[in-house]
Amino acid sequence: MPERAETRRTVTVIFADVTGSTALGEGLDPESLRRVMERYFDAMRGVIERHGGVVEKFIGDAVMAVFGIPQLHEDDALRAVTTADAMREQLAALNEELARDHGIRIQMRTGVNTGEVVAGDPVTGQRLVTGDAVNVAARLEQAAQPGEILLGRDTHWLVRDVVRAEPLDGLVVKGKSQPIAAFRLLEIPRNGSASVSRSAAPLVGRQRELTMLRGQLAACKEGHACRLVTVLGAPGIGKSRLIWELVDGRGESGFVVGRCLPYGEGITYWPLVEIVKQIAGDDAHSVAALVADDGELVAERICAVVGQSEHSSSPEETFWAVRKLFEALARDRPLLVVLEDLEWAEPTFLDLIEYILGFSTAAPILLLAAARQDLLERRPSWTAPKANSNTLVLEPLSDDDSASLVGQLSAGAAVPHELRAHILETAEGNPLFLEQMLAMGEESDLTEVRIPPTIHALLAARIDHLDPDERAVIECASIEGRLFHLGAVAELAPPQVRHAVSKHVLTLVRKEFISPDRAEFTGDDAFRFGHILIRDAAYARIPKELRSALHERFATWLERRTVDSSREYEEIVGYHLEQAYRYRAELGPIDSRARALGTRAGELLGAAGERAVSRLDVAAASNLLDRALRVVPPGHPRRNELRLAHGDALVEAGELGRGSQILREVGADAAAAGQKPVEWQAKVRLAWTQILTQELPDDDAMRLATQAITELTPIGDNAGLACAWQLIAQTRNFAGNMTEHGAAMERALEYARRAGNARLETDCLFWIGLTAFFDEVRAEDALRTCAALTESAQTPLQHAHALFWLAAVRGLAGKTADVRVELENARRLYRELGLETTWGATSMVCGILELSGGDVLIAESVLREGAAVLEGAGEKSYRATVLALLGETLYMQARYEEAGNVIGDSRAITAPDDVINLAHIAATEARLAARRGAVAEADHAARDAVRELERMPSYNLFTATVLIGIADAFHIVKRLDDARDAASRALDLYERKGIVSGVERARALLAGLPSV
Repeated sequence: MPERAETRRTVTVIFADVTGSTALGEGLDPESLRRVMERYFDAMRGVIERHGGVVEKFIGDAVMAVFGIPQLHEDDALRAVTTADAMREQLAALNEELARDHGIRIQMRTGVNTGEVVAGDPVTGQRLVTGDAVNVAARLEQAAQPGEILLGRDTHWLVRDVVRAEPLDGLVVKGKSQPIAAFRLLEIPRNGSASVSRSAAPLVGRQRELTMLRGQLAACKEGHACRLVTVLGAPGIGKSRLIWELVDGRGESGFVVGRCLPYGEGITYWPLVEIVKQIAGDDAHSVAALVADDGELVAERICAVVGQSEHSSSPEETFWAVRKLFEALARDRPLLVVLEDLEWAEPTFLDLIEYILGFSTAAPILLLAAARQDLLERRPSWTAPKANSNTLVLEPLSDDDSASLVGQLSAGAAVPHELRAHILETAEGNPLFLEQMLAMGEESDLTEVRIPPTIHALLAARIDHLDPDERAVIECASIEGRLFHLGAVAELAPPQVRHAVSKHVLTLVRKEFISPDRAEFTGDDAFRFGHILIRDAAYARIPKELRSALHERFATWLERRTVDSSREYEEIVGYHLEQAYRYRAELGPIDSRARALGTRAGELLGAAGERAVSRLDVAAASNLLDRALRVVPPGHPRRNELRLAHGDALVEAGELGRGSQILREVGADAAAAGQKPVEWQAKVRLAWTQILTQELPDDDAMRLATQAITELTPIGDNAGLACAWQLIAQTRNFAGNMTEHGAAMERALEYARRAGNARLETDCLFWIGLTAFFDEVRAEDALRTCAALTESAQTPLQHAHALFWLAAVRGLAGKTADVRVELENARRLYRELGLETTWGATSMVCGILELSGGDVLIAESVLREGAAVLEGAGEKSYRATVLALLGETLYMQARYEEAGNVIGDSRAITAPDDVINLAHIAATEARLAARRGAVAEADHAARDAVRELERMPSYNLFTATVLIGIADAFHIVKRLDDARDAASRALDLYERKGIVSGVERARALLAGLPSV
C-alpha cells in the first residue's frame, strides 16, 4: 500500500480446453494443425477481451482467462459466464470455416469458477493469479462433456438470477476430499438482471412503517410501559434509516444507541458500554446519581460490566442494574434505546433485552432493534407473540417509490433514461442498492452503470476504483471494524500515505463510503462505514500477511489509547492479537513471533473468559476460553487453569459430555504438572457432573470430596474447598440425609465467601433453602432460615432463591396466600436468566405443594413441563424425582396405566444410591399393583419401599410422602396393621415438621382404616 505487489481479490476464472486434440493431430499436417490452433486461440482471445477478461495463459490446447484482473467489476462472474457462452458460439462459427478449409471440427469443454485468489501486480508483469479457485475451474473443465459449460457453486450463486442452469451430482475430482458442486449452463436469457445492496438513503415510501413506530412511542408514553420493536430486513433495505427518522422527530424523548460488533462474540455487553459512555462519559460510576433507589449498587454493577471495576457482575446482577438504569432515565420522559446490528448480539445480550422487556414496570421505554433475518436463525423465538413486542419487516420499495428515491439521490442531475431504468430494475426496490448503483454511475458521469450480481461484488468494485492512496486508507480503516478512529488509521497507514490520511478520509466521506460518527476516545475523530459489507469488502482485499501485521499494530495502538481503562477493551485487544496470530499460522510456519502473539492473545481472551465464568455468562465464557486455548501454546503455565474454566463453562452450558472430557483431561495433566489446586478442582467438578449423569456412585463421590479436602486444606484453596463441600452436600442429598446436606452446604458457603466467589455463594444459598424445605426441622424454623436468606441476599438471583424457598415453606406451613404467584415469579426469573436446569428442578417443589393442596391437574402440568426441560438438558438425577412425583400425580387421578409408564421411566434413570427416589417409586408401584389386585406384588413392593426408607440415616419431607403411599397400598390389600403403622409414622413426621395439609391427609387415612 499504496499499490502492493500482490492483492487478495475475488475473481472468476475460465478454463477451456479442446477435446480430442490427439486424434486431430493425426489427421493434419503439423503446419496445418498449428494454423488451426492459432485461429482457435485468436478467436477465443477476441471473445475474452471483448467482455473485459484477460487471457492469463495458454496451456497446451487450453485457455485460462480471468475476470477481475487488473480491475474488479461488480459483474465479473456474469461477464465470465457470458464469455464462456460466447466462446461456444464463436467456436461454432469457427468450425464452419475449419470444416470448409480443413474438413475438421473442434470440440471444447469449459469450466467457470469464482473464488478468492492472490493476484500479482500487472503493472510489473506479475499478473499471475494463484488459489484454489483456479484449481477448481480446471477440475470443472475436465469433468465437462464436449460442448458443455460447467459452473462452480459460487459462480452459479452470483449469476443465478440471470441464467438458466441445472445442478449436477457432486463431482468427485482429484485433490478434493469432498465432492464439489457443479451446475450445467443451459441458457442466458437476453433480459436477465441481478440484485445488489447498500444503505443510508433519504427516507422514501416508509410512511406506514414510520407511523407504526410513532404509535409505539406514543403507547410507551401513555401507558408508562416498556415496548420492543424489531425492524427486520435484508441488508440495505432501510432499517437504520427508518429508525433514525423516528429518532430525529422524537420530540422530548431521550435517546441512546448501542451497536453489536460483528466480530466480537465474546464482547457480550459492548452495546451497553457504548450506551453508558453516552450517558456518563468515562465515569460510569456517575450513573449512581441518576438512580433514586439503589444508585450505588446499580453503579457498581454497571462499572463491573463495562470494565471500570475490578469486581465481576453476574448476568442476573447486570440485567437488574441495566433495567434500573433505563427506568431511571425514563422517569421524566420517554426513553428510546436503539440497538443496531442485533443479528451479531451474543445470546446473553438478547437475554438482557428480553429481561428488560418482561420485567420493566412503570417506565416508558421503547427498545428499537435493527437486525437482519439472521437474528431469527440464532433466536427463533424472538418474534414469538408478546403483548408488548412487535416486529416490523421492511419490504422492497414500490416502483414509484424507487423512482422517487433515484430522483432525490441524483439531486437534479440528468440521468439517462436507459441507465435509470437499468438501475431501477436491478435494485429491485432496495434503497441501498439504488444509492450505491447511482453513486457508481455518478463516478462515470452518469454515462454507464455496471450490472452488479451481489452486494460484495458491487462494493469490491467501487473500492477497486478508488485512487491507490484512498484504497490504502479504507483498508487500514477496515482493521478496527465498522466504526474506526482517525488516529488508528494514521497509525496503520504506510508512511507515504500517513501525512494525507485526513484528506483521504474526507474524500471517502464525500464518496459516501463512510460517514462521521461519535469517537470512543477524546481528542480523536471517528467514522463509520456506510454498511458493514463495505468494511468487509475493503478488508477482504488485504493479503493475510499484511492483515496479521495490521491487527498486531492496531492492538498496540489500542493498548496505548486505553491504558487507564484496559479491562474495558481487553477482549477487543485480545481479538486483534488473535487475528494476527491466526493469519500467521495459516500462512506458516509458526515461528517464535507467532507464538508470542498467540500467548498474548490467549492470556487476554482467557482472562476475559474466566471473568465470564465467574458471572455465569457461560455462552461468552465458552467462546472466549475456546478461542484462548486455540492460541495459547501447550507449555503455557496457565493453560490448565484456562482448560479448567472452559470445562466448567461447558458443563454450566449443558454440554456435559464435552465438559466432562475436558475436566477429566485437566485433572490428569494438572496432577502430572504438580498443579494441585487445578487438579483437585477439576476432579471435584468432574465428580459433580458424573453425579448428574449417574456415572459415579455417591460413595465414590464422597471419598473423592473427602480426599480433596485433605489435599486442599493445607494450601488454602478456598474455592476448591467450597466445591468439595458442595459435592459432599449433594451426596448426602441423594442419600436422603438432609441434615448433613445442610451442614455441608453451610461449610461450602463459608469457603465460598472466603474465596470471594459470588457464583459459588449463590449456589450455596439455593441449596440451604432446599434444606430448610425438605429437612425435618419445624416449618417455623425453616421460615426463619429463609427469611434470613432474604435479608442477606445481595444479587437479584440470590433474592429470587430466598423468595422461592420462603414461599415454598409458607406453603408447607399452610400459609397458602399468594404462594403460587410468588413461586411463579421466582421461577420466571430463572427462565429469563436462562437457568433452565434450576427452572426444571424446582418444578418438583411446586408439584409437591400443588399435590398437598389437592390441585392434581396443576401439579401434573408443572411436573410435565419440568421433566421436559430437564430431559432437553440431558439431566437425569432431578428428572428421576420429577417423574416419580408425576407418576404419583397420575395415580391420584386414577390414570393407572399412564402412572405405571411414568414410574417405569423414573426407575430407569434413578441411580442405585438415590434412596429416597427408589422408596418413592416402590411405594407408587405398590399402590398400582394393589389397584390391579396383585396382592403379592403390592405387598412385595411396599416392603421394598420400607426397606429403602430404613437405609436413610434421617427423615425428611419425602419420607412422609412415601409412608403415605405405603399406607395406601397396604390398606388396599387389607394389610391393615402395616397400613396403620405407616400412616402413623407419616402423621408423626408431618406433625414434627408442622405441615398442615400433611397432618390432615395422614389423619384422614387413619380414620378410614377399620378398627382392630
